[in-house]
Amino acid sequence: MRSLTPRLREKTAPFFMRTIKLIIQYDGTNYCGWQEQTNGPSIQETVELALAKILGQRVRVQSSGRTDAGVHAVAMPAVFRTESTIPLKAFVDGVNCHLPDDIAIQSAVEVPTGFRAIGGARSKTYRYTIYNAPVRSPLNRRTSWHVREQLDLQAMQQAAAYFVGEHDFAAFRGANCSAVTSRRRIDAVQINQSGPLITIDVTGGGFLKYMVRIMAGTLVDVGRGRFAPEHVAGLLAEPDRQRGGVTAPPQGLSLLQVIYPG
Repeated sequence: MRSLTPRLREKTAPFFMRTIKLIIQYDGTNYCGWQEQTNGPSIQETVELALAKILGQRVRVQSSGRTDAGVHAVAMPAVFRTESTIPLKAFVDGVNCHLPDDIAIQSAVEVPTGFRAIGGARSKTYRYTIYNAPVRSPLNRRTSWHVREQLDLQAMQQAAAYFVGEHDFAAFRGANCSAVTSRRRIDAVQINQSGPLITIDVTGGGFLKYMVRIMAGTLVDVGRGRFAPEHVAGLLAEPDRQRGGVTAPPQGLSLLQVIYPG
């Protein structure tokens, strides 16, 4: 009588899936944002197609959040699941061979199955960069907002301090933001200047659509003398988008870092 052992082993063999976390850096100038859309190329779609060249099949890559059209990332975490046993190095060197010059995988690590890129982050840090000079800079045009008027850095720093803490940021959200609540926690806002470059680093637990760009635009309006620093406190106490500052253009914004518990 033929043994059934080999067939039973094959049928009951454990199903193994790896969860891989990538750190992706990109210049978002030529893309419609992170999320795949029908109106142009996205970072997500481009990365997934490059991964498919290595894996032989399309996998879904989930990031820690969405960046808008024209926004950049120094270190965007993103995860996917695969049955492939290829070494982690292939997810860096191999995938980068199939990516355009404005996107690159910086690292790949294996994480526990339950790891969540989105919703599981402890904090995120965004940087908004302003080129503050009378004459525009061709070399900085893709990564900064050119503001010609001299800005009052001290007034901007005073205004930035009001953002820290948990507040209702309804005055700092885009009109089409779908978030259920506009309350958010901001841990730190740091403003520094090096020559003509002014950077605004914002760290918090989460952000509304266009939130950092509207915060940056409002701080620039403070620096221009349009608002007093205390105006920010008023917008947080009595939210009104119409009384807020401009929405800063996307090219000055970059995702710097995402921190996860542990």
